[in-house]
Amino acid sequence: MALIQQELLLSALLILCLTIEVSSHDRRFTVPSVTRLTDYFPRVPVDRAYSKAFGASNIRILNNGSMATVALDKNSGSGLVSNGRFYYGFFSAAIKLPAGLSSGVVVAFYLSNADKFPHNHDEIDIELLGHDKRNDWVIQTNVYANGSVSTGREEKFYLWFDPTQQYHYYSILWNNYHTVFLVDNIPVREFIHSSKYPSVYPSKPMSVYATIWDGSEWATHGGKYGVNYKYAPFVASFAEMELNGCLSNPTAPASSCSKATTSSSDPVNGPEFTKLSQQQMAAMDWARRKLMFYSYCNDRPRFKVLPPECH
Repeated sequence: MALIQQELLLSALLILCLTIEVSSHDRRFTVPSVTRLTDYFPRVPVDRAYSKAFGASNIRILNNGSMATVALDKNSGSGLVSNGRFYYGFFSAAIKLPAGLSSGVVVAFYLSNADKFPHNHDEIDIELLGHDKRNDWVIQTNVYANGSVSTGREEKFYLWFDPTQQYHYYSILWNNYHTVFLVDNIPVREFIHSSKYPSVYPSKPMSVYATIWDGSEWATHGGKYGVNYKYAPFVASFAEMELNGCLSNPTAPASSCSKATTSSSDPVNGPEFTKLSQQQMAAMDWARRKLMFYSYCNDRPRFKVLPPECH
């Protein structure tokens, strides 16, 4: 009888441990309700709005041009680039990440003008960092302007869902007032444009990229776990892509542009996009309290003197 009780107790403890592990991995939080900015704008056809930037053989355009997959294998990563450059706007993609062990893999949706300004470029990044079997996927956000990656302003968050099971929205709002990073329409970070330190704010037209590549040197635990090509190819899917805002005119001054879509909403100058609503602020506070585990503003070893916007 005692043996049976011991076995029952061990079984109960095992079930409890598995439940805790699953709950921790899935991060089952009560997610705040927010305005769905992704519903404000029309989707763009991938085959018309984007071109193949690199790794063309690892890119597939599917569903009559409405979605694409990009793959990483031992030979190459791959990526798409927008056909136009944008000076402010709202940019979004529904992304499904590679399943299985993906340490060292980086799936990125970002804006950059490094091709045009190699020594003085701007960049706004959403980077989804692969995981080993003990850890969840991580979203890293970054902003840097007029320089190199050493000027970056990184912040990292855990996701509250399994991003390999279905599509989730990853979005960037960039205008003269602020840059906002959103996951499933929930703001996770706001980087405000201030006249006190204008040089740290992206200010030149940028292209939009959707890529997958090998970040073994840094992406998972600072490079402790690299890409294991035994599990390749790693395939990420991009759908419901949105490019909305100020389309730069290459023959005119940098500030000259035309509206990219026929949407009545204006992410560049519309009043609903100049600052976050109370609902959005509350949702961002939730995300930062529950899920953020790194901010450059708390990195004293890196910065002897913290950047001015951290004060």
